[in-house]
Amino acid sequence: MVLKRKAYNKLLEWKKECRGTKAVLLEGARRIGKSTVCEEFGKKEYDSYILIDFAKKDIEIEEYFFKYLNDLDTFFMLLSAHYGVRLVERKSLIIFDEVQMFPQARAAIKYLVADGRYDFIETGSLISIKENVKDIVIPSEERHICMYPLDFEEFAWALDEEMLIEYMKSCFEKREPLERAMHNKAMLLFKQYMLVGGMPKPIVLFIEGHKDFAKADKEKRDILELYRSDIMKINAQYRSKVLAIYDQIPGLLSQHEKRVVFKEIQEGSYAQQYEETFFWLSDSMISNECFLCSDPNVGLSINEKRTYVKCYFGDTGLLVSHAFDENELLEAEVYKQILGDKLSMNEGMLYENMIAQMLTANGHKLYFYTGYNEEKHRNDMEIDFLLSNNSKLKYKIYPIEVKSGKNYTTSSLLRFREKYNARIGESYIIHPKNLTIKDGIICIPPYMTICL
Repeated sequence: MVLKRKAYNKLLEWKKECRGTKAVLLEGARRIGKSTVCEEFGKKEYDSYILIDFAKKDIEIEEYFFKYLNDLDTFFMLLSAHYGVRLVERKSLIIFDEVQMFPQARAAIKYLVADGRYDFIETGSLISIKENVKDIVIPSEERHICMYPLDFEEFAWALDEEMLIEYMKSCFEKREPLERAMHNKAMLLFKQYMLVGGMPKPIVLFIEGHKDFAKADKEKRDILELYRSDIMKINAQYRSKVLAIYDQIPGLLSQHEKRVVFKEIQEGSYAQQYEETFFWLSDSMISNECFLCSDPNVGLSINEKRTYVKCYFGDTGLLVSHAFDENELLEAEVYKQILGDKLSMNEGMLYENMIAQMLTANGHKLYFYTGYNEEKHRNDMEIDFLLSNNSKLKYKIYPIEVKSGKNYTTSSLLRFREKYNARIGESYIIHPKNLTIKDGIICIPPYMTICL
């Protein structure tokens, strides 16, 4: 089963615009389908392609990069012979898969692109980690594309629900609720997405298994073990810290405030000790970081406080399998609770994680806001996410509150709107109910997050 991916269209844009003047670096977490989309692209858009998988550590291929970069005729002749593929000038593609495993290949891109004979795609994760850029010059001849797990729209395509997505987008643009039966259908699709997640193989197993969550879950646990194995290979002092945060993400997200309290991870620890840890998890795209913005003004990143961080899992389906063991999933009836709108506090974390995942897939950097009340000696304002329009002249921020239950208060958001009224564009509440507008706040169902 071939899944339709948005990254394919981005590769098409690159091929059309760059015409061999730049390589493309397709960056993303492990097992999200980078190699698959590149091979599909090579088959459909070129006369021939070669995929070099550097994870396989083929010494013969690696030696070509050391010996023949000054003699590219021989270099390409040897590649062609090794893979049994005829390379056609300006009509062939060469894919460097898992290029972080062999940084010298990434450094060679400068010369290979300048030669101009073929197009080049690199795929990888942990692209910016120090050990993966050590002793190489990062080529400027790269266009970066971030690839994520399947987003909600791609998940809907996989389940043949294109028309539902188009109808939902139309309703959002008109600020109209969906017809009741369609809303219920869209919510059921969203809940399936929350439980299965966006990793390609679990989705294929879910669909081919006639919507069997258990088959998808087994594959997700294999992926989680792969991530753990990657962490254990870290050749650095912060390996144990990465593992500690990785293991504790479900616990951190089940708390009321959800942000990381470092002294609770280990007595006497503080944020600066974990900088490399969060960088590794973020660069591997296992996690999505969300930083505190102390003053939501022009450029959210200017006022970010990196000592206050929420750490969301990159894929909510993986978080489900990470948070509950196989017996818990069945005995606690997690599937039944989520599908039946009976979320407890613990399962409510999945809802917020899902929104973080959907916003990230839309290209948003994640920020949150808390306001401290001096009189009450506590935080009395908490906004889950802040987006901005990035305009230099007409800057606006868009606060978002996430409500996993149908009964909730809006006091925090109303206080925030009152305090920062001049800066606010639109305000959103994401809730399980249909679209409504109340007190100037646009309340949308979670599946409409893709429209933000």
